[in-house]
Amino acid sequence: MSTTSLSKPQFRNKVISSLNDVFVFVGGSMLALLLLWSFCSFVSPNNNTFTNIPNISSSTSSLNQTSPKPAKLVEPTNSQTTPPINCAQINLTHDPPDRTFYDDPTLTYTIDQNPIKNWDQKRQHWLTHHPSLAQPDRILMITGSQPGPCKSPVGDHLLLRFFKNKVDYCRIHGHDIFYNNALLHPKMTTFWAKLPAVRSAMVAHPEAEWIWWVDSDAAFTDMDFKLPLNRYRNHNLVVHGWPNLVYQNHSWVSLNAGVFLIRNCQWSIDFINVWAGMGPQTPNYAQWSKAQKAILPDKLYPEADDQSGLVYLLLEQNQKWGDRIYLENEFYFEGYWKEIVGSLRNVSEKYLEIERSVGGSELRRRRAEKAREYYGEVREKVLGEFGRGGLRRPFVTHFTGCEPCSGHHNEIYSRESCWEGMESVLNFADDQVLRSFGFGRTHLLDSSSVDPLPFDYPA
Repeated sequence: MSTTSLSKPQFRNKVISSLNDVFVFVGGSMLALLLLWSFCSFVSPNNNTFTNIPNISSSTSSLNQTSPKPAKLVEPTNSQTTPPINCAQINLTHDPPDRTFYDDPTLTYTIDQNPIKNWDQKRQHWLTHHPSLAQPDRILMITGSQPGPCKSPVGDHLLLRFFKNKVDYCRIHGHDIFYNNALLHPKMTTFWAKLPAVRSAMVAHPEAEWIWWVDSDAAFTDMDFKLPLNRYRNHNLVVHGWPNLVYQNHSWVSLNAGVFLIRNCQWSIDFINVWAGMGPQTPNYAQWSKAQKAILPDKLYPEADDQSGLVYLLLEQNQKWGDRIYLENEFYFEGYWKEIVGSLRNVSEKYLEIERSVGGSELRRRRAEKAREYYGEVREKVLGEFGRGGLRRPFVTHFTGCEPCSGHHNEIYSRESCWEGMESVLNFADDQVLRSFGFGRTHLLDSSSVDPLPFDYPA
C-alpha cells in the first residue's frame, strides 16, 4: 500500500490576516481527522462489506444422487473491493478423532467375498467430518503400468510421456491422479489389474465422487474438453460403446473397457465384485472363459477378459445392472487411434482458422494456465454441440493394439505406424499445453523443437 505524504505549506508572505490563519488551522484539522478516519476504516472494515459466508451443511444427501454442495461466496456489492477469502477452501490438515469406517478392523481394500456394506452411508459420515472435501463431482483419475521396466527400449519413455499427458490434463482441470505400478492382487494381471486398483481407490479417496480409469496407452487429445457429468447424473458407470453392437450383435468390441468412469458408491462396490469374479483369481476362470466365448461369437481370445466380462453382464444381467450403465458414443470418450491420427493436422488448422477470425480475438489472448477453463468454455460456444465430426478435437486417443511398453503390436499395424501415431498424438496434446507457456511446435513428429509464439498468435 502506498501512503500519501503531506508537506506543510510554505508561505512566502509573513504578513497574513488573522482570518486566513483561522481558515488554514480549521482546514488542516479537518484534513487530519479525515485521514485518521480513512485509515481506521481500512484497518477495521465495516462488517457489512461482505455478507456472512455459509458453512457446508453437516447433513449430506445420498451420494448416488446429489453430492453435498460447497460453500458459496456472496459477491461484494462494490466491484472495486478486494474479494473475500474463501473460508471453505480445502483443508488437508484436518482429520478429527471421531471414529469412521477407517477404524473398523474388518474393512478391506481388496476384492474378496466380503465386500463393504453400507458404503454410501459410510462415505456420507466421513464427509460430514471433512466438510471442506465435500465438493460435488470430485474426480480421481487412475492409470498405471506393470511393476518392472518395459521390454521395448523406448517403452519407459513412452509411458512417461503418456503419464505426463494425463498429469497435464488433471492439473488444468483440478483433478487428482494416482499412478499405480503394483499388482494389488497377485493373480489379477494385465487388463484385470485395473479392477483391484479402482476398488482400493474408492476406499482411499472417499471424497472422490468419480473414479476415472484411463489405460496407460491412452492420451488426452483435447486438453480443454470437460466430461459432461450432468449427463451421467442417473448413472454409475460410463464406458465408450454402442447399444446396437452390444444387444444385437453381441460383439466383444461393442464397447471398450480401457477407459471408464465409475461412481464411488455401493452399487459400484457390488458391481466390481461381480465383474472381477470372472477374473483369473477365481477357481471358475475356465468356466467363465467358455461362457464369454459362447455368448460373444466374434471374441478372438479364449481366456476371459474384463471387456468381454462387461459385455456379458450387460447381456446376461441387464435387469440388475443395465439401467445404471451409460454407453457414451456422442464424442470420443476413448477413440481408436487409427481413425484419429490422420485427421490431427486438419483439426489443428481449423482451430487456428477460428482464432484468426474476427470473433477469435478473445481466444488469441494470452492468459494464465489457471484461467484456461474459461477460454475452453469460450471455444465450446464456437464449436457447438458434442460430436466426432466437424471441428472438434478428439477427446481421448487410445492406442489399442500397439502396446508401447512391450514393443509388441497387432499384426495389422506396422511398428512405424504405432510409433509415429503415438508421437503425433502426444505432441498434438502437448502443443496445447505449451501454448499457455508461450511456445509451440512446427511439426507433430518433432518432439524436441519448439519456438516462442508471437503476441496475438495466430493472427
